[in-house]
Amino acid sequence: MSYFKYKNKNVYYCEIGNGKPVMFLHGNAVSSKMFKPILSLYKNNFKVILIDFLGCGKSDRVEKFDTDLWIDQGKQVTKLIKHLGYDKVSLMGTSGGAWAAINAALYCPKLINKVVADSFDGRKLGDTFKEDLIEERRSAKKRIFTKCFYKWCHGKDWENAVDPDTEVLIKMSEEDVPLFYRPIKELSVPLLLTASIGDEMIKNDFISEYEEIVGEIGAGDIHIFKKGKHPAVISNAKEASKIITDFLK
Repeated sequence: MSYFKYKNKNVYYCEIGNGKPVMFLHGNAVSSKMFKPILSLYKNNFKVILIDFLGCGKSDRVEKFDTDLWIDQGKQVTKLIKHLGYDKVSLMGTSGGAWAAINAALYCPKLINKVVADSFDGRKLGDTFKEDLIEERRSAKKRIFTKCFYKWCHGKDWENAVDPDTEVLIKMSEEDVPLFYRPIKELSVPLLLTASIGDEMIKNDFISEYEEIVGEIGAGDIHIFKKGKHPAVISNAKEASKIITDFLK
């Protein structure tokens, strides 16, 4: 297993496949294992880099996350790119990983080639984000399947990864903290926004939000899948892989 140091803690990563480097960024409360079912769709075209963000998966745990969570994760991404010695890396971030991907490109654009931001709310969290999150995490802990999934992602101490994540997301919503390192209009790398029309975990008006993001940046592509749930990159795996591969190539 491979690790790099970030804030004096071990952060796990691995590389799979051949081709131009693309880093896959997982969402909140999970780990890079979430991408295991779809890696076969990408590894023949790209060098896929997986990272377990600090506090998740095989990386060291933290007692609590700071409210700049997705900005900090973006910095972890750029630190790993420098550690690996790549000139430029494309990013495919889903859910919380989408914010991390955009933040990495805002923080250090010279290291980023292109960004795919999948299945996220956009510039602000949805109006019912806090309430929906609390209910979703509460019910998740009662379901055997979800608890097994969390354990698969993180190990036996999965609650030490999931609970701090729940706490910081609630705090981020309550304090309405900035979600980006700099205004998103300053994004200077090619951007593809994707999501499923039936996604129950992002805000209802995400399509207009995506259109406004593209308008604010002045460029960008959008693809909305007519079926599937959260996240689109998994629920529409084959179709998404074709669209993302074409965009990144």
